[in-house]
Amino acid sequence: SLHKLMSVLSTAPARCHCVPPPLCCVSDHTAVRGVDGKHHNNSNNNNNNNEMSQQAMNGVPQRGKLLTLDNMNPKVKRVEYAVRGPIVQRAVQIEKELREGVKKPFTEVIKANIGDAHAMGQKPITFLRQVLALCSYPELLKDNQFPEDAKKRAQRILEACGGHSIGAYSASQGIECIRHDVAHFIEKRDGGIPSNPDNIYLSTGASDAIVTILKLLVSGEGRDRTGVMISIPQYPLYSAALAELDAVQISYYLDEDKCWSLDVKELRRALYAARQHCNPRVLCIINPGNPTGQVQSRQCIEDVIRFAKEENLFLMADEVYQDNVYAEGCQFHSFKKVLFEMGPEYSSKVEMASFHSTSKCYMGECGFRGGYMEVINMDPEVKAQLTKLVSVRLCPPVPGQALLDLVVNPPQPDEPSYATFMKRTAVLAALAEKAKLTEQIFNTVPGITCNPVQGAMYTFPRISLPQKAIDKAKEEGQVPDMFYCMKLLEEEGICLVPGSGFGQREGTFHFRMTILPPTEKLKLVLKKIKDFHLRFTKEFS
Repeated sequence: SLHKLMSVLSTAPARCHCVPPPLCCVSDHTAVRGVDGKHHNNSNNNNNNNEMSQQAMNGVPQRGKLLTLDNMNPKVKRVEYAVRGPIVQRAVQIEKELREGVKKPFTEVIKANIGDAHAMGQKPITFLRQVLALCSYPELLKDNQFPEDAKKRAQRILEACGGHSIGAYSASQGIECIRHDVAHFIEKRDGGIPSNPDNIYLSTGASDAIVTILKLLVSGEGRDRTGVMISIPQYPLYSAALAELDAVQISYYLDEDKCWSLDVKELRRALYAARQHCNPRVLCIINPGNPTGQVQSRQCIEDVIRFAKEENLFLMADEVYQDNVYAEGCQFHSFKKVLFEMGPEYSSKVEMASFHSTSKCYMGECGFRGGYMEVINMDPEVKAQLTKLVSVRLCPPVPGQALLDLVVNPPQPDEPSYATFMKRTAVLAALAEKAKLTEQIFNTVPGITCNPVQGAMYTFPRISLPQKAIDKAKEEGQVPDMFYCMKLLEEEGICLVPGSGFGQREGTFHFRMTILPPTEKLKLVLKKIKDFHLRFTKEFS
């Protein structure tokens, strides 16, 4: 009967014959190998096995991880960023070990690897933080402890924000009144050369703007693939961005024997060699230099601009250290100013983007991620594409935009905050003293050669390594200056970045160190490096 048939079917095995038995059906006490490569007792995984069995019974195919190193984007795997690479990761581990009571030959890790001014002890500029506090919590506008000019700045910024709140999105290109202030700042800096607010794009630090411009420029396949000229040594943002975008890196070398100067003959050598395998379209310049600290002369900048025009190259001028100039006889010249002073033959034709940031100079406000770029002679149709591209990211952080506004529109002599704001000159004077101190001390150490730190926040000394140390590094699968820096970290607690992370001529070795630590701590760092280098040299001689 139908009733009996239904009874039989209800007691039959539930598995459909078209579904194979689940592969995970193993004995409860079988050891299985997990994705970490280790054996695990299966009795601890009954719940997982039951779930997998149910998936198999329901016809869901079993598989390993969907995303693996083998099938992930290969361009991402080629990205390297030495400033936060393996040595920094080891420094973080050591800090944790120290907190847990592990005994070391030192009591703290000093991270001299990155230009993070506030992390190194530099105090924020009072006026900047007052206005940001007022913008973040407008109730403070009623507080008499805040100066009137700080309140006026905060009110102006808030009035330009949606809902009078810096928590609202802004226009993708940035808040309009702040772009006007940036344009006015550039005009004043460059002796009255006009700046159009429509050519100003506020950004998440300078880095985001640099990558955005590179995205516009990179195209083509094979020998027509875009080539981008970058200095060696370079800031690893550039090589990392080019790897991610699958652009061709064209390396030109700075002249270490001439204080890391740039020679147009070297630019031509690199360009002509690159034209055999790619289409060079872009020339990137960092002035003042990172990691090398050189400041380009006006003549050098003119030569670079002529070269860019002759070879039809788009210029990218990274000028985030423009206030950080220390050496006697050195002066910052913006590429835009020099371009326009060279006359219409150049100013109407050379296409360029320049970049600035709130992270460096006297501000050191890295965490707010404020910055801008100005584009010059960009095709209007391309500019529309640029505006579209930045709109995908919605907008730069509004607190960062507010901070940038205060940097480009600081207190004036007749305003109450002017006197305290001008203490910024003491910050720059201290950096100048530390730049000189670093050069002097390093040059007393046999086997270390240090060029003058003309600007920026770093020194990039050359180190001589014994052959035994080079052989030992290769034996351990490390490049020699990484081996050196890692050993320095383990023995002295000093975190530096090996020169190989920035690029260097074959057979030379360097490290990058920031000059940001307070003077007394900087002296300690320099002494530790000196003692270590002498000990290292003796050990491997």
